[in-house]
Amino acid sequence: MSPASQAIFDAWSPPVFLTTLVILSGLVYIRGWFAIRKTRPEHFPEWRLWAFLSGVGTIWLAVGSPMDGFADALLSAHMVEHILLMSFAPPLMLLGNPSVPILRGLPRPITVRVLGPILRSKALRRLGHFLVAPVPAWIIWNVIFFGWHVPAAYNFALYNEHWHDCEHICFVFGSILFWWPLIRPWPSDARYPGWFMLPYLASAGMVSTALSAFLTFCGYPVYSYYAKHPNAFGISPLTDQITGGAIMWVVGMVVYLVPAVIVTMKLLEQESNPRA
Repeated sequence: MSPASQAIFDAWSPPVFLTTLVILSGLVYIRGWFAIRKTRPEHFPEWRLWAFLSGVGTIWLAVGSPMDGFADALLSAHMVEHILLMSFAPPLMLLGNPSVPILRGLPRPITVRVLGPILRSKALRRLGHFLVAPVPAWIIWNVIFFGWHVPAAYNFALYNEHWHDCEHICFVFGSILFWWPLIRPWPSDARYPGWFMLPYLASAGMVSTALSAFLTFCGYPVYSYYAKHPNAFGISPLTDQITGGAIMWVVGMVVYLVPAVIVTMKLLEQESNPRA
């Protein structure tokens, strides 16, 4: 292990709040999963349990592990962190059909007295349905994605830890909205809105590709933070940026291509079985 890597590991300590939140989220989901599985086993096979736990674990890996220290030093590591928060953790959690297990897993007084009035609010339910509709979800997600990668916002987040945390929360929140219309976790309607979901994915992929290509080929360091804070790994800011852009480009293509294939198969299945 290089001295720079060893220094990051030596300086790392698990964040108490995030670690506690991840553990509690997992325990609540597990409790609710076992409860709902008794009556809805078809909706909650074991792989959904592992999907949700992998999702919350991925959030901890990205932000709570030593990876966060590498992300502060290297743009390429920062892009890996962002990919985990945007493209892996949210869809994994949604694949766990989390809504009902979390409600069933929470203590009953919290569900009835605290969440009950909120969930019965027609205004909030309409807002929730609006936010996960394809068009608003696409717009919100891409504004968040592109907005936080504008140099001024990106540098500001690196210089201000609380805003950096806010950036990560925005990524997870926006990504959940984006992936919701595609995964449609139960008890959402399992039917897709239609072939519209393919341009939905393709256009989002184009936004990601445009940013990745710009970082890879622009020929100068875009984010001044890394130029002003040389890393201890001996990697030039431009080389680091090219690596980060390439990682985002390649992984982004896979992240959008694989769901596009799955959506196409589901839509073809729906058309061949219109009553399904």
